[in-house]
Amino acid sequence: MTVPTIRPATAEDADGLRRIYAAVVADTAISFEESPPDADEMRRRMATEPRLPWLVADRGDQVAGYAYAALHRQRPAYRWSAECSVYVDAAHRSQGVGRLLYERLIEEVRGLGYVSLFAGIALPNPSSVALHEAVGFRSIGIFPDVGYKHGRWHDVGWWRKTLVDPPVRPAEPRTWKPEARER
Repeated sequence: MTVPTIRPATAEDADGLRRIYAAVVADTAISFEESPPDADEMRRRMATEPRLPWLVADRGDQVAGYAYAALHRQRPAYRWSAECSVYVDAAHRSQGVGRLLYERLIEEVRGLGYVSLFAGIALPNPSSVALHEAVGFRSIGIFPDVGYKHGRWHDVGWWRKTLVDPPVRPAEPRTWKPEARER
């Protein structure tokens, strides 16, 4: 298989993102959403302020996967922390797509001035745990029985990646400008 191209997601990618995510929402407890969002909702999420990276992995003319970052919490004191997620199309899993997406996403988020990146993983999910740990995330705890989906309760494990040593006086994090980061 060809190595995918990692690039900023655009509004035109929304249907590809929706397609990948819809299967996760409908068929698994990996996401706690109960109804898959449509392409318009995916576009809205990509444009949420402050803008944080949304990346896609292109393989040929198909979106093979995507990753994104979002604010960890809304209160101002949390503004140096972000959360991230990655979703890979079933036909492209276990081929390094998730790792490529996360390596670029981590670089982008660090470059914006964020200190910590968090990931919540519905458990059990050994492949997601392995991916996060492979790119430097470390387990920091579990919220037991925190989500109910598909007729049962699910735990969520939390992982953290320190992007930079916490500065004494942090500069304000910057807004992502995808057009400035095309590669």
